[in-house]
Amino acid sequence: MDRVDVGLAGIGVLLLLLVLRVPIGVGLAVVAFFGVVVVTNSNVAFGLLGNVPYEFIGDWSLSAVPMFMFMGFLATEMKLTRSLFGAMRVLLAGLPGSLAVSSVAACALFAAASGSSVATSASMSRIAVPEMLKLGYNPGLAAGSVAAAGTLGSLIPPSILMVIFGIFAEVSIGKLFAAGIIPGILSAVMFSAMIMARAKLDPGLAPDMAERPSAADRLWAMRQIWPLPVLVVGVLGGIYAGLFTPTEAGAAGAGLTILIALLQRHFSLAACWTAARQAVEGTASIFIIAVGAGLFARFMALTGVPDFLAEQFLAFGDAPILLILQIALLYLLLGCFIDSIGIMLLTLPIVLPLLHGADVDLIWFGVLVIKLLEIGLVTPPVGLNVFVMKSSLGNLVTLPQIFRGVAWFILADLVTLGLLIAFPSLSTWLPSLMK
Repeated sequence: MDRVDVGLAGIGVLLLLLVLRVPIGVGLAVVAFFGVVVVTNSNVAFGLLGNVPYEFIGDWSLSAVPMFMFMGFLATEMKLTRSLFGAMRVLLAGLPGSLAVSSVAACALFAAASGSSVATSASMSRIAVPEMLKLGYNPGLAAGSVAAAGTLGSLIPPSILMVIFGIFAEVSIGKLFAAGIIPGILSAVMFSAMIMARAKLDPGLAPDMAERPSAADRLWAMRQIWPLPVLVVGVLGGIYAGLFTPTEAGAAGAGLTILIALLQRHFSLAACWTAARQAVEGTASIFIIAVGAGLFARFMALTGVPDFLAEQFLAFGDAPILLILQIALLYLLLGCFIDSIGIMLLTLPIVLPLLHGADVDLIWFGVLVIKLLEIGLVTPPVGLNVFVMKSSLGNLVTLPQIFRGVAWFILADLVTLGLLIAFPSLSTWLPSLMK
């Protein structure tokens, strides 16, 4: 058995372990360790087992992950997101399906602060869905709008997935953040347009609200949502103005969140402690997977599998668009069964060499990856956001109702994905303006 055969066998064993529900970080590390033993010897394998975790965790750029998580949890615990849905409901009153559209807008703002799709869906589901159901909205539309819009946390900057992709792909995190702005807004607009079209064609899905807010009501709404735009603009503006690096931006964002909470008199040490604990737990979970992925990447490099796969992929044609479409199909398939961070860290050691060989813009590809991972979060049978919604809502809605509801949003996402592939400038224009 030559090295390539060992590498391919390792991929097969890893997939089997994932089917058996072995944690992905453990599966990656175990397959990598024994694979390196087979390809070289146990001394090399133990050397990698000692060096890779140390080198990875010691990378200063990774400090952005816990700090962005801390910023997001602080924004939630300090109640900066508390009135989002109510405020957007006032500002968007009068539109067809206004409550569902308000859910999308509120999720987009929440996602920009938290950087987490799961946190967005879990938090907004308890607020928005019961209100929509009480007013006669279709359960699938009500739950689907929040489950799908919650995925915007991966694309709208600052995004933890973008930080991780930038580190692994060795591209500018600041440019990745810039690249996600237009696609993130486009995704929210596509969701909203789809909701309004369906509500217009079938008013029974989303009964028209009699609310017609006054100017005073709209002014109140603006006062409720100002902390989140200020937080996002402060973080992104600081990066692009050169006040701090993308690595330092998470800490700056956490500090700005605390300052806003102090101004609103929502600051408490108990909330700070809760946010810190949640950030530590989330970071540990991500780092275990990332260390496993680092070991797996070394194993793949030793076996020569990336070069072998590059030859196989390029046999279908050397046009980058063909390679992108093949990789997109792979991500959509894996998204049905594996969580988003797991998919990205599992596949990057394999696909990045292919992309380098085809001279694909990695900033553009990074946005496509995040979009594909977003779709995976609501794709059956293991759409994580759908199960988070079900857990949060209890018996208010059923799993089949949520999956039927998100199907329309998956269609909208696929249209958006097609636009991003057909028009790369949607992702690359803003980064091109940066120095």
